[in-house]
Amino acid sequence: MKLGSTNFLRVVVYFIGVGVLALCIFAIPSIITEAKRSQTDMVSFLYPLFIGMYVAAIPFFIALYQALKLLSYIDKDHAFSDLSVKALRTIKFCAATISVVYVFVMPFFYFVGQMEDAPGVIVIGMIIIFASLVIAVFAAVLQKLLKSAIEIKSENELTV
Repeated sequence: MKLGSTNFLRVVVYFIGVGVLALCIFAIPSIITEAKRSQTDMVSFLYPLFIGMYVAAIPFFIALYQALKLLSYIDKDHAFSDLSVKALRTIKFCAATISVVYVFVMPFFYFVGQMEDAPGVIVIGMIIIFASLVIAVFAAVLQKLLKSAIEIKSENELTV
């Protein structure tokens, strides 16, 4: 049962990674070429926006890799180990980094939203910021709980 659930999560992580990779390879360059063809002033705001997206993709893929490592630790019954705490710490820092990158890119979301008269673009940027902040806080809480569980486990092993 446990192996099946971790395999399901592993497949979900792979699908998320492939989806974001497809966005980085196909969608973003096609949006840039379409904006170049339309000869609008928006192109100057799109470059920093998409550079920020590519920069944020790096910690995103690092976090996905750490999630896969965490799932393999669970499969090997090493869930309560310092390696799991380290993986959660890395996920926390990656999520916080994504949030910071998008905070710096947010003015460009605003300018694009103003130029295209599409306030939904700004909402998308805000959702990305808050979602990565929630993931960072959740990973921090899990990291702290896991540290406490490891300490309790080591104390119990010493008393027996």
